[in-house]
Amino acid sequence: MGEVRKPGLVRLPPGARVDDALRAAGGVKPKADLRTVNLARKVTDGEQIFVPSPGAAGTPAGTGAGGAGAGDPAGKININSATAEQLEQLPGVGEVTAANILAWRERNGPFTAVEQLREVDGIGERRLAQLRDRVVV
Repeated sequence: MGEVRKPGLVRLPPGARVDDALRAAGGVKPKADLRTVNLARKVTDGEQIFVPSPGAAGTPAGTGAGGAGAGDPAGKININSATAEQLEQLPGVGEVTAANILAWRERNGPFTAVEQLREVDGIGERRLAQLRDRVVV
């Protein structure tokens, strides 16, 4: 989605990465801004990857994991698609907690509810309360 040559559904083998998905979508257009897209990240079933153009803000509603913004129009961050840098923008989430969220996703697959953040090392009830209105799945 975004700045790819053939947007739409692509099928990938297990263990595929964002780079594989972009290649399957015909590659990126010349004006694609890949600075915020983690090409090495493994994709999960059902996610949508957004490749922005320079200066594009956010991602379309319903975007699953992927590229820039990793959020929704209300400014919430999608915890299934956010990069470590995007997660670190959340209150109380630093480098270690962001890495723990990414590790949880890698081990367990996508979050199905915001409340699952409680299962991540470093996120207790108080931190979850701070994050609940700022994130989506």
